Amino acid sequence: MDEHYFTPSPATDDRRFPLQVRLAGRDLDLVSSTSVFSGRGLDRATAVLLARLDEITPPPPGATILDLGCGWGPIALTAAMLHPDAEVWAVDVSSRARELTAENARRAGVTNIRVISPEEVPASFSPDAIWSNPPIRIGKHALHELLLEWTARLSSQGTAALVVGKNLGADPLARWLGEQLPQREVAKVASAKGFRILEVGPER
Repeated sequence: MDEHYFTPSPATDDRRFPLQVRLAGRDLDLVSSTSVFSGRGLDRATAVLLARLDEITPPPPGATILDLGCGWGPIALTAAMLHPDAEVWAVDVSSRARELTAENARRAGVTNIRVISPEEVPASFSPDAIWSNPPIRIGKHALHELLLEWTARLSSQGTAALVVGKNLGADPLARWLGEQLPQREVAKVASAKGFRILEVGPER
């Protein structure tokens, strides 16, 4: 990539290209571009999360589901297709990522995705579920701030599923989240291909 995927306004040319991918049992013809996370296809961590959704707490009917760091939209699209009664919020600091997610939602024919920047999310926002491949490479301090900010928004019965590479600190991150969120249980609910899925549970 020419720039970091967490650059708010990428300066590189928006060179778009077709992207064929299978999500939620559907073969989709989508679009991607330069300077977005895993722009050439589904990255391994996200693939693990989407393949193991049956091992995380299912969102309630009519849930609000947050895809934190949506990129070109694979998690948001999957959530929207699997839960058509849900309202899916796709949040990313990158304007290019948001444009791609909105376009891919149109291409997939899903209408229950709201694409938005972090600054535009209202203070009252309280999701029932967070599904995320969090941006580990923004650095430990920034990652901790990000996760505390958004897990604090969870509804009392809300949960968060985070996929993190074991070699990128999944186990220490799980311990740290448990220390920071004593009112919620933090557990490793699945492990595959060098990745852990961490789940932040409802308030006890």
